[in-house]
Amino acid sequence: MATAKKTAETEYAAKAKELAADVQTRAKAAYDKGTELTKDAVEFQKGNLEALVESGKILASGMQDMGRTYVEEAKSAAETVQEDVKKFAAVKSPTELFQLQGEIARRNFDALVSTTSKNTEAMLKLANEAFAPVSNRMSLAAEKVRKAA
Repeated sequence: MATAKKTAETEYAAKAKELAADVQTRAKAAYDKGTELTKDAVEFQKGNLEALVESGKILASGMQDMGRTYVEEAKSAAETVQEDVKKFAAVKSPTELFQLQGEIARRNFDALVSTTSKNTEAMLKLANEAFAPVSNRMSLAAEKVRKAA
């Protein structure tokens, strides 16, 4: 009976050691996988931050270019106004005045339409270019989710 008790204790001890080793192996594997996932998440977030910075740089550069364009347009408009004032000063009859006003109104309306169209196109282009790095990151995230699923 003492031998049977010792055999049972030995078996229990061996099973406990085996179970402990299995738990330790699984815990190490889970830790390694968690570490790897954390590393991947940190790298992914780093990429996201880099995309946001790049997007900001593109937006800032584009806004500077648009600002320069607006300044040039304002200078041109000021010169045009000066020329128009000179033309008004040279008017000799009410008929000439109405003709000049009509010409100026048509020219200004055409310039308004042209400038608005050009500025809208430039703004849309800038928005697309600035959003491209973020859009690429979103596509990458969707791809990773699709692969994980």
